Amino acid sequence: MAGSRSQEQERPKEPSDGPKASAPGGSGEGQGTPPEQSQAAAAAFPPTFSVSEIKNKQRRHFMFLRWKQQQRKEKLAIKKKRKKEREALGEKAPPKPIPKTIENQRVYDETTVDPNDEEVILDEATDEFASYFNRQTVPKILITTSDRPRGRTVRFCEQLSTCIPNSHVYYRRGLALKRIIPQCISRDFTDLIVVNEDRKVPNGLVLSHLPEGPTAHFRMSSVRLRKEIKRKGKDPTEHQPEIILNNFTTRLGHSVGRMFASLFPHDPQFVGRQVATFHNQRDYIFFRFHRYIFKNEKKVAIQELGPRFTLKLRSLQKGTFDSKFGEYEWIHKRREMDTSRRKFHL
Repeated sequence: MAGSRSQEQERPKEPSDGPKASAPGGSGEGQGTPPEQSQAAAAAFPPTFSVSEIKNKQRRHFMFLRWKQQQRKEKLAIKKKRKKEREALGEKAPPKPIPKTIENQRVYDETTVDPNDEEVILDEATDEFASYFNRQTVPKILITTSDRPRGRTVRFCEQLSTCIPNSHVYYRRGLALKRIIPQCISRDFTDLIVVNEDRKVPNGLVLSHLPEGPTAHFRMSSVRLRKEIKRKGKDPTEHQPEIILNNFTTRLGHSVGRMFASLFPHDPQFVGRQVATFHNQRDYIFFRFHRYIFKNEKKVAIQELGPRFTLKLRSLQKGTFDSKFGEYEWIHKRREMDTSRRKFHL
């Protein structure tokens, strides 16, 4: 062992490829630079490295935070510089560039519809929801749950029924959904909402339009009850709310939006100042229930009443609920459809 160590010590060092970094404007050691100056230049200008190469976790996290802070400072400095330039130019300043987002860089969908198109108007006049928009049918909703629901799901259904006028809550106990649908039709219910749960948390929603469908299956997430919402207002009143549908632009989105709109009467009572919003963003449907308050002639504030939740469409089926022999109009297949972050279906 001692002999091998002495051989390693006597082994000559391999020639290096030269300094990794040098002072700007200077020359390397091969061009006559003294060794003291080259060592100082290497210390002042270390070679570039990635934060991920640091093996110590705490040190890596610390360096990452410093890098993020430096990035923010540089971004803020550029922003201030541009602001000063725009103030100096005055009216001659060029228009502000539109920031690039996933929404405005969206891949064009051939099924995007224009609400004023004659074909779309004709389809709306003859589809399953035409009688609701013509005020010939009054919505009557049955809200039920999965078999033997737990406390959180029960409270969510009760709060959801206060948002939807003329809705009734029924708790299932071993009764199959295929047996519930004929009973709903015989009792003149127009829609059936089924809230599913997993591990005591609501995680799915089935919306079936009666008596001929269609039926939509959603994945539910981010459920917040009234007591979990900060700065919430008082409980909703019995006034019929207004409905706001945002960003349902494709054929599929148009159908889903009309399904939601058919849950509510089309004669809102503006005295109640209540609004139910279904906002579609990147194929996620956000539900919010607000009350707006007039502070003066120019200022209006809103109060969230709750509950709130987020839906993601999984499938759209023709007819009423039928898991075995139902014909599906659309099914979300992640590996085939989610090929781009800028492609949306609603």
